[in-house]
Amino acid sequence: MNTQLRRREYMRLLSLAPVEELENFLSGLDELPTWKLLRGPESGLVMVRGRISGEGPLFNVGEALVTRCVVTLPGDACGCGYVLGESPRHAELAALCDALWQQEAYAGLFDRELKPRLEGVLRERERLAAEEAAPTKVDFFTLVRGEDK
Repeated sequence: MNTQLRRREYMRLLSLAPVEELENFLSGLDELPTWKLLRGPESGLVMVRGRISGEGPLFNVGEALVTRCVVTLPGDACGCGYVLGESPRHAELAALCDALWQQEAYAGLFDRELKPRLEGVLRERERLAAEEAAPTKVDFFTLVRGEDK
C-alpha cells in the first residue's frame, strides 16, 4: 500500500477512535517530543456531498460540524487531525498521532500497537451497532396466492 493510502487509513482510524484510546496510548509512551500548534483546534461547517447509489451527479446532502487541528514536530513533521463534531482535544491528539506516525522512530510502534487496538475498538463499535439494530430488521416478502379458475 502506498504512503498516501496508508496515511488516509491512519487518519480515518484516528478520527473515528475514542479520544480516551488516544490519550491512554500517548500517556503510555516514554517521552513525547514537544509539538506546536500550527493551526489550533477550530470547529466549522463543511458541506457533505453525495451520489445516489454511488453513481450519478453529486448533490449537497447538508452540512456537518468538523473540528480540525494541525501540529508540527521538531524537524518539520506536520500532522493533521479532522474529527466529526466539536472536539478540540480529539482533533489535537489525532493531529499529534498523525505527525508521530510519520516519524520513523514511532511508525513501527504505532503499526504494531495503536493500529490494531483502534481497529478492534471500531469493529466492536460496529458489532454493537449491528446488534442493537438487529431487532428492528423487517423482512419484506410477497405472498403469491394462486387460485384455480
